[in-house]
Amino acid sequence: MTATRVLLAVAGIALGGYGALLVWQNPPVIIVRIVVWALVAVVVHDFVFAPLCAAAGWVGHRLIPAGSRSPIAVAVLCSVMLVLLAVPVYGRPGMRPDNMTVLDRDYPLGLAVSLGVVWLSVLVYGLCKRLSPVGQDDMVEHERADHVDRQPEPR
Repeated sequence: MTATRVLLAVAGIALGGYGALLVWQNPPVIIVRIVVWALVAVVVHDFVFAPLCAAAGWVGHRLIPAGSRSPIAVAVLCSVMLVLLAVPVYGRPGMRPDNMTVLDRDYPLGLAVSLGVVWLSVLVYGLCKRLSPVGQDDMVEHERADHVDRQPEPR
């Protein structure tokens, strides 16, 4: 186990050093831009995204039934990732009248369809769970951790 950790640490340090070497080969202006972007990303994550996620989790815990929290959480995560992936192409940057082949797809429609598929899968999962004849998890979900039957007396 320790040898694996050491190998992973050495590989991580080597890859980090290689990345630093690649960054260092850029002109100082580009290095400053990279550092600024990294700092902005940390600040936005820590002071905007993380508090929003904590607030959404707190509100969701109180509004969403316990059995539906997991699929909804996965759908929210997928939705956020799809929206973040769509941001660079949503406004069709770089498209010019003389070259209409650049970003020639309907990206807003594609985003809407993919978000619809994600949330439709949550509905289908909920329907399948409700219509399933097997209710073995219902008993477990309504018990607490300290709900244990008495053991027989030793002889």
